[in-house]
Amino acid sequence: MATEPAVRCADVERNYAEFNARAAAAAAGLAEFGVGAGDRVAIVLRNSVEFLELSVAAGLAGAGPVPINWHWSGDDLRYVLSDSGSRVVFAHSDFVPTVMELAPVGVEVIEVPMTDALRQAAGAPPTPTGTAPRELESWLAEDRAPLQPGEGLPAGIIYTSGTTGYPKGIVREASDPEKTLSMVMKFVERFGLRPGGSTLVPAPMYHSAPNAVSALAVRLGMDVTVMPRFDPEEMLALIERYRIEQVQVVPTMMIRLLRLPEAVRNRYDLSSLKRLVHAAAPCPVDVKRQTIEWLGPIVHEYYGGTETGPVTWCDSEEWLAHPGTVGAAIDGAILRIVGADGEELPVGSDGTVYAKPPTYWPNFTYLGDDKKRQAMEREGYLTVGDVGHVDGDGYLYLSDRANDMVISGGVNIYPAEIEAVLTSLPGVHDSAVFGIPDEEYGEALAAHIELEPSAQLTEDDVRKHVRQHLAGYKVPKVVVFADELPREDTGKLFKRRLREPYWAGTGRNI
Repeated sequence: MATEPAVRCADVERNYAEFNARAAAAAAGLAEFGVGAGDRVAIVLRNSVEFLELSVAAGLAGAGPVPINWHWSGDDLRYVLSDSGSRVVFAHSDFVPTVMELAPVGVEVIEVPMTDALRQAAGAPPTPTGTAPRELESWLAEDRAPLQPGEGLPAGIIYTSGTTGYPKGIVREASDPEKTLSMVMKFVERFGLRPGGSTLVPAPMYHSAPNAVSALAVRLGMDVTVMPRFDPEEMLALIERYRIEQVQVVPTMMIRLLRLPEAVRNRYDLSSLKRLVHAAAPCPVDVKRQTIEWLGPIVHEYYGGTETGPVTWCDSEEWLAHPGTVGAAIDGAILRIVGADGEELPVGSDGTVYAKPPTYWPNFTYLGDDKKRQAMEREGYLTVGDVGHVDGDGYLYLSDRANDMVISGGVNIYPAEIEAVLTSLPGVHDSAVFGIPDEEYGEALAAHIELEPSAQLTEDDVRKHVRQHLAGYKVPKVVVFADELPREDTGKLFKRRLREPYWAGTGRNI
């Protein structure tokens, strides 16, 4: 670890005196624009130190930060910039032209240049600077009176990208200080955060979990290392170099870490690592077991959505006793599995997963769309669209997303199960299984597969492997080898993009 806690990303590193001074200067600049309590500030930045500085600055000015998925463009980006009501947008140089084109009239756009090292590490293209009216460094250097920060922590808005329609902005209700403190203390304890400790952020901070972890880590004064973009061996090198104690990942990252040669994994000293937390997508059982065998019983998992917060949790020992679980309900949360008829299902039966969050978790709505918020609730229980079951010990197991379920010949098929089997086939780098039209059965299974560079697999190899592990009706009818699958850095797969060509002209809304 550094001699004193700092915040770093690529070749940029600032101690907290520098970090806080820059955040305060940015907050004063925002106040000059008239930004204050209840306003919002959009952040269209890749992972960087500036992402965190400007998020803190928005809060100091009384505004809520709005981190925006920089993969979005066109209608999605236009919608979010308008829907959020952001007064100011900070954007990396290559995003500035698009932001300026799509932002509502009157919105201030401030350009954030990238160092060459950050740009290369993030995989960003070389881009001319100076396309926005203001550039961050010169704007920060302007002489202005210091801002006296207000009380409290203004709530930002996280946008989630659903399977249909525009992204939804989640607005949380104000919570009383006692509940907020309880929530923060539980979060700190479970995620393994502590003042003066060290954390690594390998996932995009525009997503809720890495955003929450990094924001809290900065407030605790932790040593924070942010990866511009996930790279498995670089992650191990950073853990060793900065004596990282805590990291949160997604299963895709775990898979890619395990695919490193054992000699490479053993090259790095990971003894400082005390907690690895994962969530966001189902984790194949073999991947989880191998991760625990490699790193020891420091692997923790939770389940929940941006809307609900964590509602289940399990440590390594619990998981080994209940392989495949995503944990049992925590802190007074209650799980309910509901069938198609709306009735609660018995233990072991798959249905839609509903959860009543812990009492400290603040209520929320979707910005400008409370009807959508009400549609996900049933008698105080919320669902984010997952399917699963609870065992006799109260542990939850996920089958898939409800929207991804395939009904073939009247039989429910969960693609996640098939994808987990494909992951175990040597040569398969990534896979996506989904339903396509079928005249006889209504739907059939298609598997799009991304191979490792040296792999030589055939369609028959794929089908044979699935047939060895699963029932015959779960064997894909169509197998397509793709150069790359559309997947976010967090591991979220854009199946909609793959399904659309198959369903075009059928009249079915997918």
